[in-house]
Amino acid sequence: MHWSEREPPRPLGEDHGPVRYGPPAPDPGLPVLPELAAVLAASAARTRPEPPGGGTILREAACAYWERRGLHGGPGDVAAAPGVQSLVLALIAAYGGDVLMPRPCPATWMPQARLLGRPAYHVPTPAECGGIPDPYALLETVRRVRAEGGRPRLLLISVADDPTATLAPPELVREACEAAVSEGLHIVSDETWRDTLHRPHDTVMLSPAEMCPDDVTVVSDLAGALTPSAWPVAVARFPATARASARRARVLDILTALGALVAEPVAGAAAHALHEPDAVTERIRQAARLQAQVASAAHRAVLTVGALARPPQAGRHLYADLGPLRTRLAARGVTDSMELEDYLTKRIGAPAPGGHRFGDELGALRVRLSTGPLLGSTPEQQTESLTAVEPLKLPHVARALSIFAAALDELR
Repeated sequence: MHWSEREPPRPLGEDHGPVRYGPPAPDPGLPVLPELAAVLAASAARTRPEPPGGGTILREAACAYWERRGLHGGPGDVAAAPGVQSLVLALIAAYGGDVLMPRPCPATWMPQARLLGRPAYHVPTPAECGGIPDPYALLETVRRVRAEGGRPRLLLISVADDPTATLAPPELVREACEAAVSEGLHIVSDETWRDTLHRPHDTVMLSPAEMCPDDVTVVSDLAGALTPSAWPVAVARFPATARASARRARVLDILTALGALVAEPVAGAAAHALHEPDAVTERIRQAARLQAQVASAAHRAVLTVGALARPPQAGRHLYADLGPLRTRLAARGVTDSMELEDYLTKRIGAPAPGGHRFGDELGALRVRLSTGPLLGSTPEQQTESLTAVEPLKLPHVARALSIFAAALDELR
């Protein structure tokens, strides 16, 4: 039976838990890079925010960042905001129409669509990865939404994905984007995690904007790899078309109305990071190497108890399916992902948001597990983890992984 016969498209419901208790982004578990702290401190006396959409220096730095990744454009095609949440909210509002997104998807996308009163529909992902819709399921969803009177206009995707920590293969990205464009959908590609690939020399990150330059807006939260999450700044790259220019102007109007302006000291540090000086690129390399090792160890612990998870390829988390342990979990009073979230958060001692936060069905026993808390509890321990040749042998990392594994092993 085809998926569409089992699960007709429907607007997202209200039964996903209170938005205000939604999960934070996965914690990097690392201290602030001293060079960035110095840049921020040097401009701490500046009291005015950046203009709506960011100042010229910040936008030019974002252009240089994308230019090094093969995405060309000028500062007039860029907008900045204090965090990816306000930026994506403004994009959804500016583009109008119904919103489509993969299942599962980042935790903020569903509440943003609901807040704006936009009908939003999940599309299943392919077996290989999360973050992008299955192309055939996407076409079927668009057809059925239109048949029911809907107006699908916008597709949100994340090639390097939160929550699944997978990287979509280039051929699947191409097929999904071609399907979306053929149906007149504009694509918003969240590329927050593109610089966190665990094995950057063995994997290929392909931006949808490289394939469909006139139909893709790229967004990136710098907290993915470049700046601390406490310094909120995100950037968007619009296509170089007249229509996109009008949409960018609308986004700036919305950011102005929201008061979503980047603080000047944060903008200076962000611009410095976007130029990727040696200290920043070395931190990115070290962090990716460390997260790869710790995430692999956490992944092994998940599989050892009989649970399921795709091998993490990016970011600082993994997405586990504890469905095979349903009987043992039920004996502990855990029958859905909200109860699983509470159960594991208490035992691991770190946030373990359930799959319902990311659009999965409440009855599916899925959870996002972060690796940041496994790196140490003090800046000194975290720095030691970052620079160690064999971080898994450090006492504090080994102890944290042991507690993590023991919490799961109780379910065998």
